[in-house]
Amino acid sequence: MTEERVKMRKELGLLEGVAIILGIIFGSGIFISPKEVLEKTGSVWGALSVWALCGVLATLGALSYAELGTTLAQSGGDYHYINEAFGSLPAFLYLWDAILIFVPSTNAIMALTFASNLLEPMGLRCTIDPLSQKLIAAVTICLLTFINAYDVKFTTRIQNVFMFTKISALVIIIVGGVVWMAQGRVEHLQDGWAGTKTSISDWSVAFYSGIFSYSGWNYLNFMTEELRDPFVNLPRAIYLSLPLVTGIYLLANLSYLAVLGPADVRSTQAIAVEFAGAALGWMRWLMPTLVAVAVLGGLSVHVMTSSRMCFAGARNGHMPELLAHINVRCMSPLPSLFFLMLVSLVMLIPNSLSSLITYCTVVETFFTTLSCSAVLWLRYKRPELVRPIKANSLTCARRCSCAPSRIRRNEAAPVLSRPVLGATFHHFVYACCRHLLISPTASGGRLASSPPTYSTDPLRPRTDSVVFED
Repeated sequence: MTEERVKMRKELGLLEGVAIILGIIFGSGIFISPKEVLEKTGSVWGALSVWALCGVLATLGALSYAELGTTLAQSGGDYHYINEAFGSLPAFLYLWDAILIFVPSTNAIMALTFASNLLEPMGLRCTIDPLSQKLIAAVTICLLTFINAYDVKFTTRIQNVFMFTKISALVIIIVGGVVWMAQGRVEHLQDGWAGTKTSISDWSVAFYSGIFSYSGWNYLNFMTEELRDPFVNLPRAIYLSLPLVTGIYLLANLSYLAVLGPADVRSTQAIAVEFAGAALGWMRWLMPTLVAVAVLGGLSVHVMTSSRMCFAGARNGHMPELLAHINVRCMSPLPSLFFLMLVSLVMLIPNSLSSLITYCTVVETFFTTLSCSAVLWLRYKRPELVRPIKANSLTCARRCSCAPSRIRRNEAAPVLSRPVLGATFHHFVYACCRHLLISPTASGGRLASSPPTYSTDPLRPRTDSVVFED
């Protein structure tokens, strides 16, 4: 009997890496969160300051992830880093939270946003039936799952097209806003601090909404094994993407507020469509289509990257062994893609996902901060690791200190409500019990409670994904 290690091909270059980061960040957030941020801050400049600070936080986190991604060059992202630094239990809890909450709810939100913007330019004056919107969203999730499973290279080529479409949509918004302000119509920006709220709880929720729009800057780390020359392309993709995203977000929100004004931003449900109707004239029909394509691209990237996290968890025995298999013809983690598709379809059932968004952001912020702290802990725990890129320790410490300051008791009060606390508690108990009781793992029948075998080489996967017998 001979063994052969099956790996996913290295088919992603620098352009594809940038497209993945921009593709998942430029999703539905920039078309949903401006209203929430403005409502919670109460003023124009307050909202813009939140967007700027969220960009700074994302950049600080990205610097830490550049070191982690080049030091531990294995797919899995946050899951892999938490597992290496803090052990299997925190990694297990993160994995199950991500697979059952973060990933499928984000897929559902993006799919529903795509469906609503797809129906908008059809000229339907009647109220859109929620069931038809959910059916379109379900078909979209299934179609993108099939495309991602069929051919990775074809999917990455589509991502490049989606990336330029998204940037085009936001550039149109920015240019429209600049032309509007150049004509002297800046009355909405005068006395920009008027109405600023002083409630720390409101500002904390505004930060969570902004962070939701920036989420995705770490998703390229989930696909490190498929990235060509990851020691060069991973940090370059991160350094190129985050400043670009922050600048575009600030200018896009400035354009929204200058054209529509605070009152219209608070009242609208489709801010990009309202902006196009007010500032673009005959081109207003184009905006819903561009927004739909932008959200579709973000959903496609999210489906592709999140499946690698599920695959990595199954490979380490934290998920069922079946999910660690790779389709040898398409070289894609087909079982993981199919499983996430099913969970995402279940997330389409609720009528409102707003509370789930806030809950996900709180928990995801905690685990992201834990991943950033892994930079400092691994320097102490495993100083022998080769670090092609070394982030500034003060930068990592600042990023780690930001999350606790946003989740103080008085700030988290509107977020950690009783239903959310109950869901969190039951989910935590379930995950702990499953971690202790789950029987076989992908490494050959070892109990999950048994101590895992760690590889001395961080670049080498711990277990084979598929073993062929002659």
